[in-house]
Amino acid sequence: MSQHTAQKRTTAPDIRARKGGMPIVSLTSYHAHTAAIADRHVDFLLVGDSLGMVMHGFESTLPVPLDLMIMHGRAVMRGAKKALVVVDMPFGSYEESPAQAFRNAARVVKETECGAIKLEGGKRMAETIRFLTERGIPVMAHVGLTPQSINILGSFKAQGRKVEEWAAIEEDARVVTEAGAFSVVLEAVAEPLAAKITKQIDIPTIGIGASASCDGQILVMEDMLGLSPRVPRFVKEFGKVGEAIERAIAMYAEDVKSRAFPGSDNTYSVKE
Repeated sequence: MSQHTAQKRTTAPDIRARKGGMPIVSLTSYHAHTAAIADRHVDFLLVGDSLGMVMHGFESTLPVPLDLMIMHGRAVMRGAKKALVVVDMPFGSYEESPAQAFRNAARVVKETECGAIKLEGGKRMAETIRFLTERGIPVMAHVGLTPQSINILGSFKAQGRKVEEWAAIEEDARVVTEAGAFSVVLEAVAEPLAAKITKQIDIPTIGIGASASCDGQILVMEDMLGLSPRVPRFVKEFGKVGEAIERAIAMYAEDVKSRAFPGSDNTYSVKE
């Protein structure tokens, strides 16, 4: 009789235990095939509400509905077998009350089978984070630049450039830690502030446009692949996938126009 040992998937406590250790590697993913490729190299994959802008052409993350997050979350779970999969809670699905947040987060976990959810906000979301974690839902927090607050912030600008702004962001990070978050994303936070926060709190910090002193980093996959039309200044492009796709499509178009159809040597023929 043969024995089959299932591969152990990374969990939220595994990520929590990485504080101060080997840097945590993470990327966004929105589909099964990219999840399967990235799964071999990352510790966790984030099904970010950035998919609204990257995949669906929205100007911000605000229009993204919960059903869309669940659909993409299920796809990523089908592709990834090892990495922890974290699904963003979209705007309007958790801010009203802890009860609303639990109802929608429970639906995300049940329908996608993901290992954690992420929500934006520091001090104002502490009660909700505590409510969720006490009821069995691991929470990744997100402070600094919070894209769902774009109508308040006015633009996607770095946070903490002035020292007098530091105290509020430091408090946000401290409070979400105390509320039970297993890690916290620091987005577009000034480097010295991100480094200070990383030393101050007991959970891993995941930087995006923050400090190399963070416990890990996350990037939007399409940004680092050179596939996005607008890439943030802090992103290093590790590939030129957009250019490769355009070249391939141009070559295909020329073949079709010249009637050198791909696979034409192997097309079906009529049997006599």
